[in-house]
Amino acid sequence: MTTPDDTAALNERHRARMERKKAIIDAKIAAADKQIGIIIVNTGNGKGKSSSGFGMAIRALGHGMKVGIVQFIKGAMATGEEQFLRRFPDEVSFHAMGEGYTWETQNRERDIAKAGEAWEQARRFLADPAIGMVVLDELNIALKYRYLDVDTVIADLLERPAMQHVVITGRGAPPELIEIADTVTEMNVVKHAFKAGIGAQAGTEW
Repeated sequence: MTTPDDTAALNERHRARMERKKAIIDAKIAAADKQIGIIIVNTGNGKGKSSSGFGMAIRALGHGMKVGIVQFIKGAMATGEEQFLRRFPDEVSFHAMGEGYTWETQNRERDIAKAGEAWEQARRFLADPAIGMVVLDELNIALKYRYLDVDTVIADLLERPAMQHVVITGRGAPPELIEIADTVTEMNVVKHAFKAGIGAQAGTEW
């Protein structure tokens, strides 16, 4: 049975541990004094890559930034994020420029052409210092299938305005992109409703 003295001792140990942890974290925060636009890559086979990217877009809007969004591959059907973000035309420029997943389109030449058009739009965002965040949704897929030249993409990314953030999503991020990114998250599958026969649904998958 836990006594009041045991609880008091436990609380004191917790306080002392958190005090030490705060000192370490505060020192790290003080040392991280650079302010610069960063490249964030969300990749892996797990769910949530695009969801995270659009979450950051909404966060950027909350801080008064303008956001440019280009969707590669996607575009055959309107998603919830597109329908929502199009409500803010003065703050968000949203371009869904694909024609559907590669197993649906089944036309490599057309997919390459659409990816090229999408990258031209992305380049316009990357050249505009008024755009605080650029979201390149499913760009990794276009790079994985070599619809775009990875060296050209990286060169354009590195020439963007100094304070502009870029969020890139999609499975199979190439190592060259991972190398130049500032933050990379790999999302892994633990469990997915689809394997239990539950189809994609509005609000959770699109």
